[in-house]
Amino acid sequence: MTATTPAISPLRQRMLDDMQMRKFGKKTQLDYVRAVRNFTKYLKRSPDTASVEDLRNYQLHLVDHGISPASLNSAISELKLFFNVTLDRGDLVAKMQPVHLPRKLPVILSREEVSRLIAAAGNLKHQTALALAYGTGLRVNEVVTLKVGQRMTLRVEQGKGQKDRYAMLSPVLLERLRVWWRVARAQGKMLDGGWLFPGLNPIRPLSARQLNRAIHTAADEAGIEKHISMHSLRHAFATHLLEQKVDIRLIQVLLGHKKLETTALYAQVATEILREIVSPLEMLNTE
Repeated sequence: MTATTPAISPLRQRMLDDMQMRKFGKKTQLDYVRAVRNFTKYLKRSPDTASVEDLRNYQLHLVDHGISPASLNSAISELKLFFNVTLDRGDLVAKMQPVHLPRKLPVILSREEVSRLIAAAGNLKHQTALALAYGTGLRVNEVVTLKVGQRMTLRVEQGKGQKDRYAMLSPVLLERLRVWWRVARAQGKMLDGGWLFPGLNPIRPLSARQLNRAIHTAADEAGIEKHISMHSLRHAFATHLLEQKVDIRLIQVLLGHKKLETTALYAQVATEILREIVSPLEMLNTE
């Protein structure tokens, strides 16, 4: 007997179609389906029979079970697509409002720490991936799915928000990529037209989880005690450019931020700029 694939319910298929039409990525689709599945498990019946009170009680249930504010907001957003779009019952979730998230300033690595971190990475592939993340400001999911263009640019296809954009490719980074390409090709790890950073099976790319694990190991080896992740290299990229007096609007474009206010957060952690600001107290005539 051969195993058969479980049939997809018409309701789930409609939701999948809704997400496909909006060009949601595969991971995003899985997250949205999981949110509806979790709600269905709580409800113990089909989610299309839910009431306003059911949804209110579910939100209370999540809070009572210690869900983080960020995860709660994600669950609300994911359920809203299902009820607003798939069921056309926006009235059921109208009162499900996200909770306010206090904005925390990111932990910023110094240039010296970034240098130590890259050098401490366990192998050439990880060193190159970390250098690329810092040198371009790309998100970890963008790094692991990269393909290199012919010019001095990197084309990021379908980044966050399903937007394409170009990332800068400096001569130093280009040389690092060429070294990695030559070594990987010689070892048979990189296929024609394949991933820039292949996994153990070159047909598949290195995963974001593997790369985050690599940066944690590198941080331990480098003696960096700050709590960091791959996203810390993106934070460092933006902050260091700002300290180099690069226009914040250009940084916004390089980061792929939709709103300038998101990029402006880095002005609060650009310590070299803050040190250069002269307080109005210093300008007073104290004679």
